[in-house]
Order: sequence, then C-alpha cells, then structure tokens
Amino acid sequence: MTLPTPAYDALAAQSRRLHHFDHLRAIASWDQAAMMPPKGNDARAAAVAELSALMHRIRTDPAAAAEIERAEQEPLDDFQRANLREIRREWRLANALPESLVQARSLATARCEHAWRTQRPANDWAGFVVNFREVLRVGREEARLLSEQTGVSKYDALMDRYEPGMTCAEVDRVFGDLRGWLPSLIAQVQARQAGETTIEPVGPFPVEAQRRLCEDVMRLLDFDFEGGRLDASTHPFSGGVPEDVRLTTRYREDGFLQSLMGTIHETGHGRYEQNRPRGWLGQPVSNARSMAIHESQSLAFEMQLGCSRGFAQLLAPLAIRHFGAQPAFEPDNLYRLLTRVNPGFIRVDADEVTYPAHILLRYQVERALIEGEIEPEDIPSLWDAGMQSLLGVDTRGNFRNGPLQDVHWPEGLFGYFPCYTLGAMYAAQWFATIRRAHPDLDGRIAAGDLSPVFDWLREQVWLQASRWPTGELAQRASGEALNPLPSRRPLEARYLGRG
Repeated sequence: MTLPTPAYDALAAQSRRLHHFDHLRAIASWDQAAMMPPKGNDARAAAVAELSALMHRIRTDPAAAAEIERAEQEPLDDFQRANLREIRREWRLANALPESLVQARSLATARCEHAWRTQRPANDWAGFVVNFREVLRVGREEARLLSEQTGVSKYDALMDRYEPGMTCAEVDRVFGDLRGWLPSLIAQVQARQAGETTIEPVGPFPVEAQRRLCEDVMRLLDFDFEGGRLDASTHPFSGGVPEDVRLTTRYREDGFLQSLMGTIHETGHGRYEQNRPRGWLGQPVSNARSMAIHESQSLAFEMQLGCSRGFAQLLAPLAIRHFGAQPAFEPDNLYRLLTRVNPGFIRVDADEVTYPAHILLRYQVERALIEGEIEPEDIPSLWDAGMQSLLGVDTRGNFRNGPLQDVHWPEGLFGYFPCYTLGAMYAAQWFATIRRAHPDLDGRIAAGDLSPVFDWLREQVWLQASRWPTGELAQRASGEALNPLPSRRPLEARYLGRG
C-alpha cells in the first residue's frame, strides 16, 4: 500500500506550475535573441521581467518552507527524496533574493545584451560599460545576498548556481594544474604542426549552403527536428525547452568551420535536453545536473567526437555535397584543419588545446569583478595582459574580439565560465570510459556508427538528469569523480603522438 505524501505532492504540483511558466519564458527569451525585431526589446524585457517576478513569488511562498519540512518526514522513495533535495535547493536560492532584485536583473541584462549586439561590432567598449555597470551592480548584490545565506565567498555563491557545490578552492586546484602544463603543450603542438601541409578551403561559402550542411550534420548526430530547430543569432546558444529545443549558430561566408563546429557544440546541448527523462519533466530532478555536465555534452560532441579522425571521414562527403569538391575536403586534410592549433582572439572559435586558456582568463577577471577587487575600467588592461601571457596574442584596442566577444557578461552570467573547462574535463573522462568499453570506437565512428557514444551518454548522463549529485553522477558513470588527467592524456596523444 502506498502511504500518503500530501506535503510532497503539494510541492510537486507547484513545481509543475513553475515548469509551465518557465516554458513560456524560455521560448520568449529565445525569440528575443534570435527573431524579435529591435523595437520590440523594451516591451519584451518588461514582459519577461514581470514573468520572472511572478515565478519568484511562487518560489518564495512562505508556506513552502513548512511544506518542505513536512515532506522531509513523509515516507518518500529514493526518487522523491532526490526531487525534494532539488526543490529545497531552488527554494533556498530564490529566498536569498528579493523580488525587486530579480526584476532589476531581468531588465538590466535585457538592456545591456540588446545594446551589446551593436556595440560589439562597433568596438564600443565605453558605450558598453554604461549599461554594464547596472548588470554588475545587480550581480554583486546577488553575490552578497547568496554569500550571506550560504557562508561561502561571493564568487563561490554565484558559481554554485551553475555548478552546485563547486568552490574557488577546487577550481584553483584544477586550473592551477592546467596552467602548469598548458603553455608548454601549446608551444610543442605548434612546433610539431609547423611542418605540416594543410590546404585551406576556398570560399565563399554561401550562408544557405552552410545552413543545409549544419542541419545534415545535426541529423548525423541524431538531433530530432520534430522537437527542435536551428536558427542564427549574434552569439551561438542552446535554448527552448526539452520538448522544443532551439539552437542557434552564426555564419561567415569566408569560412564554414566556425558555423559547423558551433552547431555541433550546440547539438550536444540539444541532445541532452531532448533526452531528459520525459516522465520526470516538471520536477527539478528532471533538470540537467549542472552546467559543467551540460558543457561536457556539447564539448563531447564538438571536441571529442567532432574533431576525431573518424568523424572527419563522415564530414568530408557532406562538405563536398554542399560546397562542391576541392582538395581541402579530403578527409585527412579536413582532420588537420579540425585539429590545427592556432592561438586566436575568439573563445568559441578556439581549438581544443588553446580553449582552456580563454577560460583561465575569464575566471580570473570576473572573480575579481564580483569580489570588488576591480572595476569595469580595469578589464581591458587585464584582458590584454592575460591574452599576451597565456596565448601570445595582442588585443590592445580590439574590444570586439576581446572583452566584448561573449554574451555572458551582458547577460549577467557571472560564475558560468569555469563550467566550460570543467565540462571539457568531464567530456574527456566520458570518452575515456567509452573507449574502455569499446576499443574499436574510432573504427565504428569512421563507419558512421555513433551508437556507442550516444547509447552511453543517454544511459549514464542524459536519463540520470539531477537524480544524483554531480560527484556521484561522475562516479557512477566513469568510476571516479572529476579527474583532470583524462583531459591531458588525449590531447598529448592526439597532438603529440604520445599513445
């Protein structure tokens, strides 16, 4: 006989209501970034801010605290207890922030992000800072309130929203190790590749042809177009909801690899969302476990799978179909293009060897911003020094390809950037595990059989959602918690020939 759980049932009903509101907010936000005409921004910002305030009022209902305490005493099964853990976490985060601050954040980020779309191509750092000050003010106030509630540092408190339980101490440990060996690896790979002959693709590459190529590759990756779509935006992103996933990329007619690899990256996010357990939707336990786990999916697709020699053999005929035959599309040459290490300005276009350097810099800058150690005026000089030190790249005066390049700061996503490199480490860990189970993995990928990858990710990550804390999810999936070593070994094997 099933015993009654009235408090838990009431909390679950409230979660379903919030899920439906969040559906509307997610689609409205996607439209704001990808489809909405410019003059609609102020009205949309006000509407989304009102919806966010309504959701905040529901989450902070004074009765919820007592319901959570009563639910803790009810005869819940393991699944219900995991869901209650996530309900309590959402309640705790929401109650740390007043409704006025939630609305202020929504309005400030909408204003800043919309202006950023034109300020970035105009290289207008001074204009950007005018709106960014309010975003930063709100972010610092959120950090202060969350820090006071949890007893951790301000940046830890913000990072916890995206990566539950992660701390600066742990990030410093992992990133410190990375900083120790990454510059040497970059130099060694560049020296080794200097003697290689690589043929550059000859454009132009019409946007429509690129779009068709991207969609063909998404089909190869089993993206469900009955439950999602691909569009263009200023900055590539994955949005929407599990039943209606909205991906975007961006195109340049002088090259196609940027849009293609960006699409592969976002498709990893999209497949995670499309495969979240349908029976759990509407409950917090159905959510993606964390943003590092989410980024592990996008980077597993983009870097571990998309940059493999076997996948280059699958891409070659597709490139020929959409752009016509040329020597650059020979599979071995395409593989060299995908794995060429070339320090550059842009994070989202970076190769997998130099990519972590971009994150090391952003982590250093935004942590100091949130802790009040620097102000927006200090960012350009810190950026220039960091890019020169980490990658040997001169960014002086080049704001559009420097601190203006990412959408994260206009949108107030402070604390998110570490998730990219943590996600890359998890992605390497996943693939090391898959290879142990399937020693013939590379041959199967080259033959077009991607099922070992998709089946493993579906069972070990996608369908687990937030059933387990992050460390336990990793332990169950791969036999160990986060381990940076599997991310170093594949890089040395792929780029330096160290088996």
